[in-house]
Amino acid sequence: MKKLLTSLLAVGFYLTPLTLILMPQPTWGQTQNSRSQEAERLLEQGIKLSQQQEHQKAIQIFQQALTIARQLKDQKIEATVLLGLGFNYSALGEKQKALDFFNQALPLYRAVGDRTGVATTLNNIGKVYDDLGEKQKALSFYNQALPLYRAVGDRTGVARTLNNIGKVYDALGEKQKALDYFNQALPLWRAVGDRTGVATTLNNIGQVYSDLGEKQKALDYFNQALPLWRAVGNRTGVATTLNNIGAVYNALGEKQKALSFYNQALPLIRAVGDRTGEARTLNNIGGVYYDLGEKQKALSFYNQALPLWRAVGDRTGVATTLNNIGGVYDALGEKQKALSFYNQALPLIRAVGDRSGEAVTLGNIGVLFQSTNRPTQAITNLEQSLKISLQMRRGLQRENRQKFLQQNGWSATALVDVLINQKKYDQAFEWVNLFTTADLADYTRLINAKVANPEAQKALDYWSKKNQQLEALRQQLQSDQSESLTQKIRQVETQVYSEAESISRRFPEVAELFETTPADIKNLTSSIPAGTVVVQPILLTNVRDMPNNVAFFIFTKGHFSVTKKSLEPNKLNKLIADYLKQVQDDSDSDYFETGGELYDILIRPIEGEIKTLSPKQLSIIATGQLRHLPFETLYDNKTKQFLIQKYPVNYLTRISNNSLQSLGMQNAIPRIQAVLAFGNPVTSEPQNLPGAEAEVTKIKEILPDSEVYIHKKATLENFSSQALRFSFLHLATHGCFQTENCKKVDLKNNTLLFADKPLDIANAALLGLQGTQLITLSACQTAVDTNFNDVGIAGVAYIFERAGAKAVMASLWAVDDEATQELMVDFYQNLKQGMTKGEALQKAKLKLIADHRHPFYWSPFVLIGDAR
Repeated sequence: MKKLLTSLLAVGFYLTPLTLILMPQPTWGQTQNSRSQEAERLLEQGIKLSQQQEHQKAIQIFQQALTIARQLKDQKIEATVLLGLGFNYSALGEKQKALDFFNQALPLYRAVGDRTGVATTLNNIGKVYDDLGEKQKALSFYNQALPLYRAVGDRTGVARTLNNIGKVYDALGEKQKALDYFNQALPLWRAVGDRTGVATTLNNIGQVYSDLGEKQKALDYFNQALPLWRAVGNRTGVATTLNNIGAVYNALGEKQKALSFYNQALPLIRAVGDRTGEARTLNNIGGVYYDLGEKQKALSFYNQALPLWRAVGDRTGVATTLNNIGGVYDALGEKQKALSFYNQALPLIRAVGDRSGEAVTLGNIGVLFQSTNRPTQAITNLEQSLKISLQMRRGLQRENRQKFLQQNGWSATALVDVLINQKKYDQAFEWVNLFTTADLADYTRLINAKVANPEAQKALDYWSKKNQQLEALRQQLQSDQSESLTQKIRQVETQVYSEAESISRRFPEVAELFETTPADIKNLTSSIPAGTVVVQPILLTNVRDMPNNVAFFIFTKGHFSVTKKSLEPNKLNKLIADYLKQVQDDSDSDYFETGGELYDILIRPIEGEIKTLSPKQLSIIATGQLRHLPFETLYDNKTKQFLIQKYPVNYLTRISNNSLQSLGMQNAIPRIQAVLAFGNPVTSEPQNLPGAEAEVTKIKEILPDSEVYIHKKATLENFSSQALRFSFLHLATHGCFQTENCKKVDLKNNTLLFADKPLDIANAALLGLQGTQLITLSACQTAVDTNFNDVGIAGVAYIFERAGAKAVMASLWAVDDEATQELMVDFYQNLKQGMTKGEALQKAKLKLIADHRHPFYWSPFVLIGDAR
């Protein structure tokens, strides 16, 4: 659990007035010229002392220069000296004094028409407000500085300001915005040949990627920065980057490597007298020792860091270290001492506007209250923590949102546990789904949506008009199924869905519309079809001071309950890993034993309740480590039955409006009449699938009104144009849905094979499958090991469901050609007889089980979505 706060930031060098000091040309008589030369000499001396971090001495020298400048009545020299004084007072942590000097400098620069001086001063004022935690004020000053630098053609100033703006957005949790600004700054630094600026920005980009959980990317940027710092002889930069590399290795669990980098950084930081950097590094070393279980050593390093933070006036650092000291006492069982330190940290964190730190500290307090049996206080603090995390997440682009939840979900686990203990089941279920379901790109949510950002609202309004045109064309399709109308619908669909994707990626506030809301969760529990029982197991693990548990949320029409059972730490993860290997190896019979153990953990605690509810369909919502698990294969050693032999099993992969509507509508589901089937599009090796060809031919025999496309006719173009005419679609082809290319079948990653060109699975949502009752992906490995939000069993199926399909049938691993053909033929025969999709798949599997087939042959195909 992430309970400690670390101070790893690759600090951008915001305050650089000393590189921008402009010396006036002497225009006076000899005496004045001599005095001017004295002022210049003092300025140079002050600059040198500032660079050596001799801030008190620098201040004394600048004060002498200020006296001369005012005697000479030279506003430009006076402004420059005031800038130097502000710089040094800021470095000493005396932020209000720094502001006072900067605010004196600003009107002087304006009076002499020095736009560069004005921009520099605005930048520095922004940085002081940034340090004081007043982030919006900081942005205001940076945004005033930026156009001035651009107007005078100062690319260095532009780059510096872009970097500073990026740091503010980073601190506000708006990581994508931060990256945008850093990436604007980087080429400017390179263009002006400023290696320090390049290194600083590389470091800052690396830090953002580290925060987003992309540790290898972070390492790449840090490792680019390190030689640049060394090349310019900047020991502070070298130390900072070593610190950041250490932080990445720490996060990756390579603790000794982390210590090695921290210990390389520490003497460099001390050598340059950087007390802030020293405090940061001591704090980080303490964190490693904490993780290694050496609590007293951790305490020693934190206690060394604390006075340093106070000496430099860094309230964020003080708060961080107080929080960490609290964490040590918490782990040592000294709860009251721990609470005292947490409570000292919290107001400081709030004062500087550190929302991430506030969320962690509130979470720590909540867990402490939970472990000391104070549930009311625990719930209050944990809910406050999670609300902050969700607010921060709203500023993230879609591609970063799921990782953010994974990193910040430990307090959700703690909250769900305490809510269950207090029998507040509805609240517990709401928080579970807010923190386990993400990126629900249901385009219908954009219809008539309202957001605060005017630019985003304009894009949404335009999109809504296009969507209305699309709906009107679909209505025409009811009476006109001509080829021309179908093609026109496809063209408009492509525009509408592409634009929806673009808008949701450009504007975080639009991505937020796609997320699970409490209303969605309430709709789910009230809209379950009669006879369906839904089980959502949630692992409550990895929170210190809490036992490992699994909670089962069970609901059907008119019924909702929660059961919680204890877990042996780490046992379930190992069982799942072993089991997934066993069921994919038809020579391995150990699946009986392992599947039996998993049954005892995941089904046995609730089988009595399930049996009482007499389900006609058992629906599983799988999240976390459970998302890859084929639940229907779990084996009851008492009755000698697989779960599928007791009930039809399907999966619900997300809780969005489309899913709810398909589950909640009680209208009769159209009985299968015909299937649009595509098979074996490429007959050459290694992509030839003769069994797939036989499979789709058999479907035509079972349902004569079906249309079958094989070989060169099995094109993506034909599929797109014909899919609107059928409720049931079947694709018997190769799929490569993983992060790496599938060399064995010569397919690029995340593609589905057609005769003319592969379908990029990311574009599957553009297919427009609103009238589709079922799309069957009779292909290799279509529901596991995908990189679509790491949703596992949902995998590719999720993407097609998002395109409008009510249900998707997909495979969990590479399938046997002949067994697949047999399963599919039986499945469609069962559908023709009037069975539901869930029943039809169950009966087809039971036939293979009766033939004593290994689960490798019958279990990979799973039904996702509406099972009716």
